[in-house]
Amino acid sequence: MNRTAARRARWALGGLVALAIGSAAGAAAAAEQSLPGGKMTWGEMMDYGGWLMYVLGAMSFAALALVLYLLAVLRASQVVPPVLRRELIDKLKAGSDEDARRAAEFRSCALSSVVLAVMDYLREIPDADPMMLKDVAQGEGVRQADAIQGQAEYLLDIATIAPMVGLLGTVTGMVTAFGAVAHDIASAKPVVLAAGVSQALITTVAGLIIGIPSMMFYAYFRRKASKLISYLESASTDVLAVMISKRS
Repeated sequence: MNRTAARRARWALGGLVALAIGSAAGAAAAAEQSLPGGKMTWGEMMDYGGWLMYVLGAMSFAALALVLYLLAVLRASQVVPPVLRRELIDKLKAGSDEDARRAAEFRSCALSSVVLAVMDYLREIPDADPMMLKDVAQGEGVRQADAIQGQAEYLLDIATIAPMVGLLGTVTGMVTAFGAVAHDIASAKPVVLAAGVSQALITTVAGLIIGIPSMMFYAYFRRKASKLISYLESASTDVLAVMISKRS
């Protein structure tokens, strides 16, 4: 990745973090006004939201862990290390196939998996047709691409499920609030009913606090994964071209 691309990635990540913090702060501010008279602490939000708030809390920690993990693994140096790419091409051109294999085995990544799949096939069928080698490389490349993209899908799951969990908490809270009014007509006052409904809405606020940043980070990592897959295809093609040219 060149310096310009790296700079753009840092700016994009910074913008996503700012948006995530802004959305969370805005939602928290709205939650603070959800009860008459004002300010609500996070502990009170957990109490008012009920046990579903603990589910949403666990989802928030899972989302944060996923973001940190994806920041670490969805990098060109982890998927297609430039040093390994040059080393494989140089060793294959020099006829050092075993040295190339050892280099691929030493550095576990998507590119090494594709190269090792082709080398293993050549061990079994030394006179394999070049088209078969391309099919083997493509098949392993597809598996690696699915693995790269699949890691970001968990963020999409959290972004989808968290608001639904929040909505479930809101619906159950409103059922409880209206049920209490139905059983005790004396408590059917607008202020009391509004307080009950506002408490029920807390889980929806919490679900959106988690879902919105998760969706933004998923969009960022999805695009990044697509670029890495393109990079993997290019590197695999270069290495495979050297392997096929030696056999012709």
